[in-house]
Amino acid sequence: MFKHILLPVDGSSTSLTAVEKARGLAQAFGSAVTLIYVIDPYAFSGVGADFAYGQAQYLGAATTEGKLALAGATERLESAGITVASSIVESHAIYRGILETANSVGADLIVMGSHGRRGLEKLVLGSVAAQVLAHAHLPILIVRD
Repeated sequence: MFKHILLPVDGSSTSLTAVEKARGLAQAFGSAVTLIYVIDPYAFSGVGADFAYGQAQYLGAATTEGKLALAGATERLESAGITVASSIVESHAIYRGILETANSVGADLIVMGSHGRRGLEKLVLGSVAAQVLAHAHLPILIVRD
């Protein structure tokens, strides 16, 4: 049914739950999985002369975090015999990076975690999952802890 699953990860416990759900689906359907970690290079909002240094530090830390998240998820999937590709993606908005990658790799399902934010926290921090749901043109499985 699903030949190619896109699995955005962020290293959180909710993301790990999504990895387990995607693993089960990939095993059941013989799906390949593409793992991504999306970095918003514009998220850093430094000012003045320190901006360039701060931006470089932010991107370095985000890349390191992304590599760790991808490595852990890759290990879980490959240990189950699933074909996995992974990459760090830069995009102005996280949800856009997810959707653009889904399109470019030909994914027919997105499996991702949601932190289940509500109220003021959702208003302030937003919801990547909600944005993906609002703009996607393919099936999405949203997983919560």
